[in-house]
Amino acid sequence: MEEELKCPVCGSLFREPIILPCSHNVCLPCARTIAVQTPESEQHLPALLHPRSPAPAAAAAAAPGSGAAAGSTACPDSECAAGGGGGDHADKLSLHSETDSGYGSYTPSLKSPNGVRVLPLVPAPPGAAAAAPRGGGPASSSLTCPQCHRSASLDQRGLRGFQRNRLLEAIVQRYQQGRAAAAAAAKCQLCDRSPPEPAAVLCEQCEVLYCAACQLRCHPARGPFAKHRLVPPPSHPGAPGGGGDGGKGAGGGRKLPTCAEHDLENYSMYCVSCRSPVCYQCLEEGKHGKHDVKPLGAMWKQHKAQLSQALNGVSDKAKEAKEFLVQLKNLLQQIQENGLDYEACLVAQCDALVDALTRQKAKLLTKVTKEREHKLKVVWDQINHCTLKLRQSTGLMEYCLEVIKENDPSGFLQISDALIKRVQVSQEQWVKGALEPKVSAEFDLTLDSEPLLQSIHQLDFIQMKLPPVPLLQLEKCCTRNNSVTLAWRMPPLTHNPVEGYVLELDDGDGGQFREVYVGKETLCTIDGLHFNSTYNARVKAFNSSGVGPYSKMVILQTSDVAWFTFDPSSAHRDIVLSNDNQTATCNSYDDRVVLGTAAFSKGVHYWELHVDRYDNHPDPAFGIARINVVKDMMLGKDDKAWAMYVDNNRSWFMHCNSHTNRTEGGVSKGATVGVLLDLNKHNLTFYINGQQQGPPAFENIEGVFMPALSLNRNVQVTLHTGLEVPQCVKQPKLPNS
Repeated sequence: MEEELKCPVCGSLFREPIILPCSHNVCLPCARTIAVQTPESEQHLPALLHPRSPAPAAAAAAAPGSGAAAGSTACPDSECAAGGGGGDHADKLSLHSETDSGYGSYTPSLKSPNGVRVLPLVPAPPGAAAAAPRGGGPASSSLTCPQCHRSASLDQRGLRGFQRNRLLEAIVQRYQQGRAAAAAAAKCQLCDRSPPEPAAVLCEQCEVLYCAACQLRCHPARGPFAKHRLVPPPSHPGAPGGGGDGGKGAGGGRKLPTCAEHDLENYSMYCVSCRSPVCYQCLEEGKHGKHDVKPLGAMWKQHKAQLSQALNGVSDKAKEAKEFLVQLKNLLQQIQENGLDYEACLVAQCDALVDALTRQKAKLLTKVTKEREHKLKVVWDQINHCTLKLRQSTGLMEYCLEVIKENDPSGFLQISDALIKRVQVSQEQWVKGALEPKVSAEFDLTLDSEPLLQSIHQLDFIQMKLPPVPLLQLEKCCTRNNSVTLAWRMPPLTHNPVEGYVLELDDGDGGQFREVYVGKETLCTIDGLHFNSTYNARVKAFNSSGVGPYSKMVILQTSDVAWFTFDPSSAHRDIVLSNDNQTATCNSYDDRVVLGTAAFSKGVHYWELHVDRYDNHPDPAFGIARINVVKDMMLGKDDKAWAMYVDNNRSWFMHCNSHTNRTEGGVSKGATVGVLLDLNKHNLTFYINGQQQGPPAFENIEGVFMPALSLNRNVQVTLHTGLEVPQCVKQPKLPNS
């Protein structure tokens, strides 16, 4: 609350606050510093505020050697207030401005402690007060609000023309007294002395007051307390005398405020037009005579009630904001905890990958070792074999050379044949490839690490959580006739991916749920439901991780009675529809069938058909049929329809081309045929001009039926739906019917 009690100019608590026309408040001393006065002739505007075109009078006043300028000094506020002008002169003390437009006319140059920029105090040139009356006329004064920058003109009363905010002044006084009491009661909360020592510091984190000794003993400036912030305890504001005039009413109550224009009169009425309290003398003088004036007490109670009502809204928002802050703080903690959990999970997953890679590396090294040992064995075997053969060949060669050296022909010829054969066999042993290595020095092993490297580079987080609960948008869920429309959305700030939704609906009797839609859309309409039935619906979301939880159930009630028209999509091509598909005729002389857009499987339903045209005594047929009824012959000639066909004198019931129950009473132009389908009793009844045509035409009928009609070009009928069952034939309503 303290910010509301500070002046926007000086930044201190209000002193003698006045109410500006814009409803903002400002201290009276501060108002004197920001008031602006501009002579109409602008004879003495200083060059500081008009650098481009200085006024001649101002230039002359500032010229060297001017007698007026030589002896001029700035008059302080206190001295001016005490001078010959008195209080009015002090209120009218003003500053020079660039213009006298009356709106946002001052140029900021200084900044107050509260962040508002105000004009510096510029003294008027010497002789200006005397020159003003002789110049262009009286000076005009204005005051610019430091908050909204709207200007208000001052009249001859000056700042006294603004009302003093006594209520704000009293609140400031109570606030100062409360702070003074709090400062007096600021005692150490840990002292074991009696009485406790005065508090020296307040720990903002611990929210505990400490004296100097207890601070050193219980709150050292080290360890976990090192980051705590110690501030001075709550103290009395330094305003002299306890805040100006705040103590005037202490002990004796507050003086009733008097009228600003009539000091001896108390406020007793409230002018609604001027939005200000007035006294009886203000009304008698005529200033508020024609205004809307009401009793002060009644308006006080009314405005207090309005303020209380507005405060209730602000209080609710403040409560929501506090709850939201608690939610955000809990969110911070959850984020911190979840972040640590995810870090631990990431480290564990990466360590598992590293372990798997290490194991795979050992396997690959084993394969390389086996390949190397195999190659070495093959080469060593080849070396041993070649060495043995080389030794044998070398010995044979040496022996043959010795044999060749012999000069005995007979002895040579004795062994030459056998020796030649041995040499030839030895030569044949060195076949092609025998002197080539069986293995190469290269290893035919290539490690394909590129896919793994790509996988490592693409390694990222995927959402493994189930989708959250969808939110049903009740404002978009609706029913029409025997169809329902449902809409839903995901909660805000949801990052779990959703691949689709599953919408489930029960059977209208509180039975089991069944899936009626699976897909990515968030809006779905289900047709063909039962009339006058209550359905429960719920939806859930799914992704690659699985199916999320169900939403809250929404209850939907279908219409009590059916509204439908003729269906152009299923009608015979010779049928002609008009009047928004409510009127039907035919282009053919043969009977053609048209169905209604509604389908019935339970409940009691009634509709009527008005005969608009009836020529040459045709035989139209009225009734019900299944969706696959034959449409190029009279209704009722196949086993898919149950009908009453009628001429101008009598009627017959027909099903499977079987005629039954001939009844007197036909139709003509203007006649009305009623059809009553009671699926609770499983029968069908017909009416002509309100008269029932015999007993129920058909009984024991079950299944799904659609309203049906067959006619030719000599007949035109108009369909009327959404009708209540006639009272004379109305059946008692069954549960969930």
